[in-house]
Amino acid sequence: MSDTQLGQYSDPNVTPPLAQAVPLGLQHVLAMFASNVTPAIIIAGAAGFAFGGTEQVYLIQMAMLFAGIATLFQTVGLGPIGARLPIMQGTSFAFVSVMTVIAATQGMPALMGAIIIAGVIHFSLGAVIGKIRFLFPPLVTGLVILTIGLYLIPVGVKYAAGGAADFQMAAESFGSLKHWAPALTVILVSLGVKFYTKGMLSASAILIGLLAGYLVALMVGLVNFAPVGGAAWVALPTPLPFGFAFDIGAVIAVTLVAVVSAIETVGDTSATTKGGAGREATDTEIAGATYADGLGSAVAGIFGGLPNTSFSQNAGIVAMTGVMSRHVVTISALVLIICGLIPKVGALISTMPLPVLGGGVIVMFGMVAAAGLNMLTEVAMTRRNMVIIAVSLSVGLGLNLVPTAVQHVPGVMQTLLISGLLPTAIIAIVLNQVLPKDM
Repeated sequence: MSDTQLGQYSDPNVTPPLAQAVPLGLQHVLAMFASNVTPAIIIAGAAGFAFGGTEQVYLIQMAMLFAGIATLFQTVGLGPIGARLPIMQGTSFAFVSVMTVIAATQGMPALMGAIIIAGVIHFSLGAVIGKIRFLFPPLVTGLVILTIGLYLIPVGVKYAAGGAADFQMAAESFGSLKHWAPALTVILVSLGVKFYTKGMLSASAILIGLLAGYLVALMVGLVNFAPVGGAAWVALPTPLPFGFAFDIGAVIAVTLVAVVSAIETVGDTSATTKGGAGREATDTEIAGATYADGLGSAVAGIFGGLPNTSFSQNAGIVAMTGVMSRHVVTISALVLIICGLIPKVGALISTMPLPVLGGGVIVMFGMVAAAGLNMLTEVAMTRRNMVIIAVSLSVGLGLNLVPTAVQHVPGVMQTLLISGLLPTAIIAIVLNQVLPKDM
């Protein structure tokens, strides 16, 4: 299909013929699939769930199912909910840094409680999102996104080297060539496909790299298919499978990240309309997108899923193809929902060895950090702004790297302080408001 043909579909309400719409919908799924399921695997590890166990498989299932449901909230809509634009939703990396801390220290009931409550608060932001955008200029959002990437990169390296001694691999094999070979395969194949192919292949580069690394892992004996045999063919989600607990520190942490996520969705909504139709997003579209963001996260939390947000890479696909049809992305949502209802799909994903996942997340988390740096290039590097960047990063990442520095702080505050992301975000927001602009 030529660019001219694709460009005919700049109206969100127009649907291409099915012969074109289905492949375009699959392209959206392939572009976001790896990024969508990876947070579930990381959180399962932080919570101490067995690798390939039923809890991990369930989290992967919910990542697919509620990415699809949240996407339907965006594309189909319900009253004021949903932008009714081709916005793809998925499990958000932005929350991973705080969720790993909460899952490891407060437990999954506290995490699920925080996700549900933060989702409701996130939903309410739809009514005021335009009024708080001033708190998040590129200086702040760029710093936040950079911090997310920097916080998560060590996780990718640890996985690539074989996980941790208490996770999947034996301590003596950590860092061996047997583990690094699949990880490096993922990185090299992902880069090759991304920069030497076009269209659907290029958009699916990380997924193709993961498949290549998986084959290498299979050859060296790292893959265990036992979880697949024990998984059911069809299963429905269970309300509150991990329980529910109210922990004020967890709620504050997840809610603050939800605010950042809401701002990210505003940007993705604008990018979608600019790239696909050459116009700015309307206030109604931005509010609807925020409502859908929050509702998707809250509903996911009720059934043991993780928070959702809009996926920037899919906004890039809209710009690349020129297809603004929301119904194309509705097809993508239905594919994800079907996968999320089949536990064998989640079980198959759970057989991916940690070194394979590590290779993928090194690329993905590195790209998150690079996206933050790219946003900071829009900021004039005055002495004032450099001080804000320096202090925010030093305190935020420093406390995360040396958590014992706040070991005498009460539990709630300690959770917030060692999250990496939240101290950085709060310090950047406050300093940006109080330091004189003409410093």
